[in-house]
Amino acid sequence: MQKNNKILIIEDDPNISELLEIHLGDLGYQLNQAADGVAGVQKFEEGEYALVILDLMLPKLDGFEVCKQIRAQNTYTPILMLTSKSEELDKVLGLELGADDYITKPFSIRELMARIKAIFRRIEADKDKATGDSKSKELIFGDLKIYLEKRKVLLDKTPIDLTAKEFDLLALFASNPGRAYSRQELLDIVWGYQFDGYEHTVNSHINRLRSKIEQDPANSKYIKTVWGIGYSFVEPEELSS
Repeated sequence: MQKNNKILIIEDDPNISELLEIHLGDLGYQLNQAADGVAGVQKFEEGEYALVILDLMLPKLDGFEVCKQIRAQNTYTPILMLTSKSEELDKVLGLELGADDYITKPFSIRELMARIKAIFRRIEADKDKATGDSKSKELIFGDLKIYLEKRKVLLDKTPIDLTAKEFDLLALFASNPGRAYSRQELLDIVWGYQFDGYEHTVNSHINRLRSKIEQDPANSKYIKTVWGIGYSFVEPEELSS
């Protein structure tokens, strides 16, 4: 159990809220709940949370707007979005606004708990990396500088605002330049779970990451598409050639 074990649930269905409260409470997490979007944003602003579980369809303020407002003031707190819709557009929009992951209703509590545990494992893994050798804390690729411990990225001396998952992806790539990763591998490593059918989550994050660090996202300089496999990060000698 990590030091901050508080979870904010923003969900208007009392049955789902109660289910989450029972299972997360059994694991020792402290739960705070809000039944509409406005109350959810207010409770987020009033406390510090290790995770936000956010429903998409909320009264007063929908989950998209809640996610946008949370991300405007906090980049790193993970957001797991719950949605009863199956349309791809809704899922992608949630990720575009800064959600780290989503799960579609109806969902099994086993899968949801696996997602939550995976998020916390990633947080602990990031803390472990931060205590590593100081030489590995700063990665430089031409104009792109990545500070692993500070979770900070500069492009041509300009700070780049990344979500937690975008930074995790970039840090993994930049720490292993030239290494090709399949979408399933990235899902396993960065998201921390093994579920088929969620490779489009990886694609959406890659596209958003490219839009932030690439001068021409359609002609990527840093993140390369490896046809038939997935993605890789440019090797330093390629940038200097």
